[in-house]
Amino acid sequence: MAAESEGTPCWADGTFGDLEGAKRFYGELLGWTYGESMPEYGDYTQAHVDGNAVAALSPPMPGQETPPAWTLYLASPDAAATTGKIRKHGGEVLVEPMRVGDFGTMVLAADPGGTPFGVWQAGTHEGFQATGAPGAYSWAEVYTRDPARADAFFAAVFGYGVKHLDDDAVDFALYDLGADPVLGRMKMGEEFPPQVPAHMNVYFAVADCDAAVEKARSLGAELTFGPMTIPFGRFASLTDPQGAVFSLFDPTTTEGEMPGVTDAS
Repeated sequence: MAAESEGTPCWADGTFGDLEGAKRFYGELLGWTYGESMPEYGDYTQAHVDGNAVAALSPPMPGQETPPAWTLYLASPDAAATTGKIRKHGGEVLVEPMRVGDFGTMVLAADPGGTPFGVWQAGTHEGFQATGAPGAYSWAEVYTRDPARADAFFAAVFGYGVKHLDDDAVDFALYDLGADPVLGRMKMGEEFPPQVPAHMNVYFAVADCDAAVEKARSLGAELTFGPMTIPFGRFASLTDPQGAVFSLFDPTTTEGEMPGVTDAS
């Protein structure tokens, strides 16, 4: 498998104070099995579906009081150069380029509106070994209260084309790399309480959204939106038992016509 093109979502990991609790929750919900924890990398633990790496879980870094959350990583051929572009265009670098053994180089950053994300320059670890299949990463969206700055920032740093959905009811954009969209952007309106920060909403694929939601709730998750069917599929947003935001997505259940888009690049 070749390393992904710059700006392509290539990996996701979750940071949890209760690592074993997170492993149980996502294992039961998404059918994940786990590799050996790597104590030399803070007990970082890869999750697998049918033998393919789909995500990872870890406790917070020593000395950090970070709340439980998922981080999406965007591919870069040169993490140091991408870090420079992040700063140039108004983003914040939270963790400078850091070599992770032979696996690759990581950066943690936030866009000008505070949406955190990661950058990954692949070494031996090139990223997702499966996407779109039940239990694997499916999609992600930037949730922000400053959509104009987000659109400008991500386009400048990663070269995305930006297309706005032709829908007066929602301020939503699609980021692409010349073909199919790779990432979405949603404006957070008044329906989001002020205490909800800007975030990257990571979606995991499931075979049946409603059944998966009921399973998640039985395991202690809280449903925050949906399930709802749109032309792209049926989805629901939740917080897991430790408070991390994530979404479930069934791409096989669709309803309505695909909306038009306006090129804003």
